[in-house]
Amino acid sequence: MTQRAKIGTDGGGDPGGPVGTEPPVVHRPAGLTAAEVAERVARGEVNDVPVRSSRSTTDIVRANVFTRFNAIIGVLWVIMLIVAPIQDSLFGFVIVANTGIGIIQELRAKKTLDGLAVIGEAKPTVRRDGRAAGISTSEIVLGDLIELGPGDKVVVDGVVAEADSMEIDESLLTGEADPVVKRPGDPVMSGSFVVAGGGAFTATKVGREAYAAQLAEEASRFTLVHSELRSGISTILKYVTWMMVPTAIGLIISQLVVKDNDLKNSIARTVGGIVPMIPEGLVLLTSVAFAIGVIRLGRKQCLVQELPAIEGLARVDVVCLDKTGTLTEGGMDVTGVRLLNGADEGYVAKVLGALGESDPRPNASLQAVIDAYPDAEDWRCTESLPFSSARKYSGASFSEGDGEDSTWLLGAPDVLLPSGDPSLAEIDHLNEQGLRVLLLARTVHELDSPHVAQDARATALVVLEQRLRPDAADTLAYFADQNVAAKVISGDNAVSVGAVAGKLGLPGAANTVDARTLPADREEMAKVLDENAVFGRVTPQQKRDMVAALQSAGHTVAMTGDGVNDVLALKDADIGVSMGSGSEATRAVAQIVLLNNSFATLPSVVAEGRRVIGNITRVATLFLTKTVYSVLLAILVVVSQIEYPFLPRHLTLLSTLTIGVPAFFLALAPNKERAKPHFVRRVMRYAIPGGVVAAAATFTTYLLARHHYTGADALGAETSAATLTLFLVSMWVLAIIARPYTLWRLALVAAMGGAFLLVLVVPWLQDFFALKLVGTTMPWAAVAVAAAGAAVLEVAWRWVDRRFPA
Repeated sequence: MTQRAKIGTDGGGDPGGPVGTEPPVVHRPAGLTAAEVAERVARGEVNDVPVRSSRSTTDIVRANVFTRFNAIIGVLWVIMLIVAPIQDSLFGFVIVANTGIGIIQELRAKKTLDGLAVIGEAKPTVRRDGRAAGISTSEIVLGDLIELGPGDKVVVDGVVAEADSMEIDESLLTGEADPVVKRPGDPVMSGSFVVAGGGAFTATKVGREAYAAQLAEEASRFTLVHSELRSGISTILKYVTWMMVPTAIGLIISQLVVKDNDLKNSIARTVGGIVPMIPEGLVLLTSVAFAIGVIRLGRKQCLVQELPAIEGLARVDVVCLDKTGTLTEGGMDVTGVRLLNGADEGYVAKVLGALGESDPRPNASLQAVIDAYPDAEDWRCTESLPFSSARKYSGASFSEGDGEDSTWLLGAPDVLLPSGDPSLAEIDHLNEQGLRVLLLARTVHELDSPHVAQDARATALVVLEQRLRPDAADTLAYFADQNVAAKVISGDNAVSVGAVAGKLGLPGAANTVDARTLPADREEMAKVLDENAVFGRVTPQQKRDMVAALQSAGHTVAMTGDGVNDVLALKDADIGVSMGSGSEATRAVAQIVLLNNSFATLPSVVAEGRRVIGNITRVATLFLTKTVYSVLLAILVVVSQIEYPFLPRHLTLLSTLTIGVPAFFLALAPNKERAKPHFVRRVMRYAIPGGVVAAAATFTTYLLARHHYTGADALGAETSAATLTLFLVSMWVLAIIARPYTLWRLALVAAMGGAFLLVLVVPWLQDFFALKLVGTTMPWAAVAVAAAGAAVLEVAWRWVDRRFPA
């Protein structure tokens, strides 16, 4: 079959012509010439929307430098550089270093993302000068002829020029689930995608005029917004600002007006009270944790198109897997043909070869048939019906070499055969072995008839063997170990899907469900989904309904897929994961693209998300405990009308040893715990009691020291005693946060304690940080107060766990 002419397309065709004559050549528009393309480029008629995978360098620097808290700290830093020794200005240098780290890490993440985006970029096929070639979306010009096949996304608006049974899904634009058949002259909207057939269209709107260009730009932009973690931190910072402003004003008035102290010393102690109220490292550490997550995943060829997807996948408790392309590799092999109803083997081979040639864009099943059966050159295709996931079959009409006409269907046996057909028993036996079976049937109806499958005569069974992914079993075992329920959702025969899942060790694989028996009611469907793990004969719309049913039952759902039948479900799932080899439409709606097509990368993404969320929750408690005790100490000082006990250098030392350094290591440590909701509540339920206990213990020691010490150097001794108590209580907070202990966590806590001890015993460090314990009575009293505070802290946090469970 060297030439094919399709009835109803431009160029026509004459199926009734004499046998052996060459059919007329189908006219194919050549597209724009090179000169016409250059002319349009010169006029600016180019699809030049800058689709970015990451923020620009300017945006990254601006976001890290120009923050509210950096502005406050910057002003305080300048004041301290003027009025106090350099050691009281150390907090400013710490902020500069932190900001630099944040910028460097985000720039590294940007480089990773941009590199991956180029690898994963869709290249639409454009016909120019009669030749088709893939080009970048940004190179399309007005009037270009763009070819389409199953799974291709319509990247700009246009008008259909050629159509070969082309069906386009516009549900992402209109919400209408049924695909629309497109014919020459029909408009196509950017953002829609091809589900069956193919063709070509002429671009009529490019650049920012095309609807999907704006959509794609927004969807693929690197962003840190729209996540519970980021919005939770923003909420916390808003409340911190409200608390900080009046407290800082009261502290300034108290230290500068009420107390008749040396002006420079009063200013230094006032700044010392304000600076620790600001959780300046919390936003930085969150950005760094996310950025490092992107870099780590990038090394595994995982493109994170929306940054909060890392966080979202950490919260997932159900992952829906498409069998083909996810659990199995894309390719298949024909292992045999079972003849039915006395069919002739040679004739069946001719039919299969002709069917393979009839579809210019074969799916994996038909490609296996093409590889096994050569084209019957004396057969001519007069009409074709491309495969559709909704139909579960494809078809074609032929003019055979001997003048006979015939129409054939190739697809799901249980869809094409009536229930009770004797062939179904043999098919079930094959499916139980995990084999895929297609039915070849001859029909007496026209292909465009709604009853084309009725009364079809079964001719042969085509048996296909699917190649299991070698890493799929380990990945499913990982999800089971992490209490993430895996649901295999496929359009294939339920028994066959169950057999494949069983080979991979999926729990519940023996009890498969045919999706045609699923209840329509969402609540009832959710119950069936919760109780079972394998579902076959699922239509694209059902996949979407199943995701919605699981979500209605309170589950956080991830959906993986690579074909056009997965697009709607991927879009509606909490997290959509696409294979890099998947269709253009699938990659466009997914938040995460596995460019290496390896399902085994998914556990890394889950683990990365859990690491980020779990660890940020830990370290946020450290930062906000400091904010709470700083605000309370300032209030107690204002009410008591006494000097603020600390200089900036003291709290810089404490913050570095009990928060800054430990938080950095804790934020990047492994963490397998599934992320839980209510971030703000989970953090504040620990930070508030921790801060209250720390402030109360520190202020108690300070008051005792004020009664114990007298003389000109009394304030220094009082400060040293109060600093010791605050450090010990803060260390206990760190010790609780670091649980459960591992060797490196114990070493981290011990190292921080050792560093503080070093400051207390080395003379020049004592002078540098103005920390010198005087006598033995008060230092031991400070230790005793801290021990009491630690005991109260243990009781308080355990009570909180029982009273306010997360």
